[in-house]
Amino acid sequence: MKQGLDMRPRGGLVPVCVLLFLHVALAGCATVGRPEGAVLRARERVSPALVHIRPVKEVFQTGKRTEMLAVGSGFIISPDGYVVTNEHVAGDSTSVQCVLSDNRELDAQVVGTDPDTDVAVLKLQGEGPFPFVKWGQSGSVESGQVALAFGSPHGLSRSVSMGIVSMTDRNLDEEGASPAPYNNFIQTDAAINPGNSGGPLVNIRGEVIGVNARMLRGAENVGFAIPADIARAVVDAIIREGRVRRSYFGFELQEMTARSMDPGRQGVLIAGVDRFSPAAEADIRPGDVLVAVNGNPVNARWREDLPAVRRLIAELPVGDPARLTINRNGEQREVTVTSVEKTAARGKQEAFELWGLSVAEVTQEVARRAQLSKPTGVLVIGVSPGAPAGWAGLQPGDIILTMDGETVEDFNAFKRLYDQRLQDNRRQVMLFVQRGALTRFVLVNLEQASTEQEDTRGHE
Repeated sequence: MKQGLDMRPRGGLVPVCVLLFLHVALAGCATVGRPEGAVLRARERVSPALVHIRPVKEVFQTGKRTEMLAVGSGFIISPDGYVVTNEHVAGDSTSVQCVLSDNRELDAQVVGTDPDTDVAVLKLQGEGPFPFVKWGQSGSVESGQVALAFGSPHGLSRSVSMGIVSMTDRNLDEEGASPAPYNNFIQTDAAINPGNSGGPLVNIRGEVIGVNARMLRGAENVGFAIPADIARAVVDAIIREGRVRRSYFGFELQEMTARSMDPGRQGVLIAGVDRFSPAAEADIRPGDVLVAVNGNPVNARWREDLPAVRRLIAELPVGDPARLTINRNGEQREVTVTSVEKTAARGKQEAFELWGLSVAEVTQEVARRAQLSKPTGVLVIGVSPGAPAGWAGLQPGDIILTMDGETVEDFNAFKRLYDQRLQDNRRQVMLFVQRGALTRFVLVNLEQASTEQEDTRGHE
């Protein structure tokens, strides 16, 4: 009689299979639990140092001074209460209030800001010691690593979102109105929303690898953070000196691929030279290729390579001569250029409400763009349409050079001349202004403006 197949398990086979299954299952559970525990530990390290920031900011864009309450984020970096945030959060603030993780509300002093990197430093006005976070090294960050974004998205304080680092060197020079000449950004899909600005982007160990700064509008979870290595150097300079000093030669740099796709072409293309800059005095010209600084080779084949070259130049001692190696039409030459200090893009601002006019200081950067030989006059930044300045036809971007024939040397001179005319009750003032490449006379007529306003009210 033919025997059937023996369906019983062979000796010991089932117990071994069960043990293997349990081992794999338990290992899987441990694998799931470990990242969650790491995230919680990172949160515990960072959350006590989070700061919800409420700055009151001055705005001069409408021809008058107004105040605006903003919301942002920050993080404490030292037991004595230094706080890091964004310049666009704390800059131009008349006061700053900080809410700590223990719900204490403290005033903060703005120690300094750096618009070129969008970094600001505050100092808490209260009794410490304060909980603080540690800096990490953004130079060792790799795409795919876990990233946690902390802050106050839409005012919701002490929030955390998780994602990964999408890219470590995203260049945003052509994105938006806020240039970042000295750094690329860490891109992440951890949610960064309005209100997150200034909060920390941290790794799984709870170390700060970036400062949340931007988001891509219209996209979902595409955010950007200033690398910690860049931010930390700026923060140290602000704490030490109250500002960041940078050398300036007066030329604009461009990637080499704008001129040639040949990978053998080394250097950085000089795209433009300011007329009255040290570079112009040294006969550096647009189209030249910068190949070395003080004997150190420089190369920017792609846009992402430019910030490192700009930092190399900016970190040279201000006022010291530098040896630049230039390639012009295949001929290599060396020129010596003495740097000057790079000035702020924005200066002091004030509203002159009787005229319905707000103006700003003409900085070296504004003078450069206006092709002025030196900073002079004041820059119009806001005009009220129904006020005398509006009726006179002044526009934002105009530069007021003279008032009734008297030269407006600087911001303080404009204030003095304006106050004199108020004291004299002068009803007509002739301004000489530059608009683009042209100049024109503009009559501010307070009598006409008053008449026009009366007529307008009469027809209502």
